[in-house]
Amino acid sequence: MRRITFLTALVAASGCSTTPTAGPPEPAGPLDGARGYDVVIEGGRVVDGTGNAWYPGDVAIRGDRIAAITLPGGLSEEAATLRIDATDKVVAPGFIDIQSHSRGSFLGDGDGRVVSKVTMGVTTEIMGESTTNAPSSPEMLADAGAAVGIRQFERFGEWIAAMERHGGSANFGSFVGASTLRVLGMGMAMGEAGSPERRLMQQAVRESMMDGAFGVASALVYPPGNFASTDELISINSAAAPYGGVYITHMRSEADNYLEAIDEAIEVGVQAGVPVEIYHLKAAGQRNWHKAALAVQKIDSARAAGVDIQANMYPYTAGGTGLDACFPPWASADGKLFENLADPQMRARIRQEIEHQTEPWESFCTLATPYGTMPLGLDLPQHRKYSGWWLGDIAEDLGKDWIDTAFDLVLLERQRVSTMYFLMSEENVAMQIAQPWIKFGTDAGGMDPATASGLAHPRAYGTYTRILGKYVRDEGVTTLEDAIRKMSSAVATRLKIRDRGLLQTGYFADVVVFDPETVGDNATYEEPHQLSTGIEHVFVNGVAVVREGAHTGAMPGRAVRGPGWTGWTGAAGTDGAAAGGDRADRADGAAGGDRAAGADGADGAAGAAGGNGR
Repeated sequence: MRRITFLTALVAASGCSTTPTAGPPEPAGPLDGARGYDVVIEGGRVVDGTGNAWYPGDVAIRGDRIAAITLPGGLSEEAATLRIDATDKVVAPGFIDIQSHSRGSFLGDGDGRVVSKVTMGVTTEIMGESTTNAPSSPEMLADAGAAVGIRQFERFGEWIAAMERHGGSANFGSFVGASTLRVLGMGMAMGEAGSPERRLMQQAVRESMMDGAFGVASALVYPPGNFASTDELISINSAAAPYGGVYITHMRSEADNYLEAIDEAIEVGVQAGVPVEIYHLKAAGQRNWHKAALAVQKIDSARAAGVDIQANMYPYTAGGTGLDACFPPWASADGKLFENLADPQMRARIRQEIEHQTEPWESFCTLATPYGTMPLGLDLPQHRKYSGWWLGDIAEDLGKDWIDTAFDLVLLERQRVSTMYFLMSEENVAMQIAQPWIKFGTDAGGMDPATASGLAHPRAYGTYTRILGKYVRDEGVTTLEDAIRKMSSAVATRLKIRDRGLLQTGYFADVVVFDPETVGDNATYEEPHQLSTGIEHVFVNGVAVVREGAHTGAMPGRAVRGPGWTGWTGAAGTDGAAAGGDRADRADGAAGGDRAAGADGADGAAGAAGGNGR
């Protein structure tokens, strides 16, 4: 493995900047005429999030904003409540996690500190893949029972407000989940949504966009999300278009039908008039690894033709989702997965489809093999010892084949059983990181190693620090400046998040200070609950949430909202924007066009309990 020092990497970095300059930008002066600052960070290497080369400078914070950025020593005579010596350290904008699953942390009795996230530099979490805690139909609210108003809400805005009341160490925002919309309109039923159902879903999208959603987020690999046709997806996304929405998708396939799934995502975006973002881009299964380069070429070609399509990823070769990803999607139709697994005839039918596939779906157990499939979330006493075993070894210990073992684990546990699947190649991970349109997301919720139990995917603790340590410093896969851009302003620009993602005077003071020579991840598949190292200070809205590497306990996070939010002062694209753009015609007698289901992804419940898929 080739190791280069950050000093060498930084000198060479400007050649890959998106907007290179001949030297450091002109220093920005104070935000206003007031003197004195709450925080002054002195003598650091400022990586401002634009992709431009680092420059030496001082950064001042007053209140919740960046108040000044000057050349070194420019703030030495100014009064400051706190001074941080950042000599030989990097000062950067806070990282924005475009694929967070921390919904539970910001509601009810959730631990809003999201310790594993902020200690790797995350200052904003964007949620919503497939499932959200709103909007809800009366039936969904009735099913939620006592959770209504705590974890389940009628309108998207009520959910965001509840998270604001709860508080969090990081900022938070969300897309609206396409599976939640599907349940609102169709329940867990298979089949084409008709005109009334589509209009109901479109109205929910419009309301959610006005409440601050960033767009529609799908996971087309799990029920009920994979019951939606391409035409239905166009229909609901067209409702988000007038509000500046983005369509972000866990595609129908990341394996055997990978390239076809990208075609579908492009079709949805073009026809609905929305930008397209692909969740956790990957070519899954060794037989599909060669498609990673083809996928990049397809995206590049689409972009050259004027299609606004981009993607994000996590820097690991294993993905994670439920063990039920090994079963055909129809096994879960109408919410009857457990009932079907308990029925001998249905069980035999499911087995037959796994062994002799007749439909275009993808079994993760087959792609990863039973010795690349690792169940983690086993709760029953008789199963706990198997957490972290290969499925093939569990089967051998139980004296069953792997299919019956998977059936029985899900049935007896009465849950999806979180599972890691080793599907990707290291070469493809590095190749994707270098792409100019890539961004990064954890595909995980925040955790606290002091209270966490059992195994988890290490990406919950180490996504960003792994990139900065392994792929930037040690292997030189990309430059520091471009990695920071992909972690910050690339996401803010993509989602139109206001006043975040850059170190710029007047922007919110979401700031990370880290040591480029020691930053790195410590979490592993075997020992995941280990915090990152090298992240020394993290500020969210001007408040320290990490000080000298330790969480302060502060929870200054705020809601971040999309461009369609009606709360923006003088905002365009609010109520009046809805008049012209919705493809309501697609709700009228829309025919056929259902794409067959694929594999990998998010849970397909009504937006209540359970974690999204990975």
